[in-house]
Amino acid sequence: MATAQDFSLGSVETALSPQERFEEFLQARGKRVTRQRRMIVDYVASRHEHFDAEQLLGDLRRTAAGAQASRPTVYRTLAEMVEAGLLKKMVLDGRAVYEHDYGYPQHDHLYCTNCRRLIEFSSDEVARICDAVAAQHQFRARSHRLIVSGICSDCRSSKSKSRLQDRV
Repeated sequence: MATAQDFSLGSVETALSPQERFEEFLQARGKRVTRQRRMIVDYVASRHEHFDAEQLLGDLRRTAAGAQASRPTVYRTLAEMVEAGLLKKMVLDGRAVYEHDYGYPQHDHLYCTNCRRLIEFSSDEVARICDAVAAQHQFRARSHRLIVSGICSDCRSSKSKSRLQDRV
């Protein structure tokens, strides 16, 4: 009897917390560790959802500590977090979306073009294919990013229901 494959993400051990890693990154570049930068990193590190800069800004402004968060500081800090290896930036339908990178294993995504939902998965088969293609071209791969675009089951079932209602 066949069993369902496990596409869930595992975990990765890290020597530093995201906050410590970011402070080390800033100090190495002669940049100040400001209260606002620290607050942004703390907020982002405490959640795991994919987000864009405007969502983050809105979320921060709803908190007492982040009520004074400025748009330029949020955008600049996100760029620094990407450069520091804490976040990855993906551009989907012209929208920059961020996700955690530091402390998270290699993984890929299913992207619903209707509701913009991102579903994470990890597949040994995808990794093997990437390794095989790299080897065939004598290429040393460090990482990969696969984003499969389509329509999620929730959106497909919503469309099916609306089509049935249209026929009545």
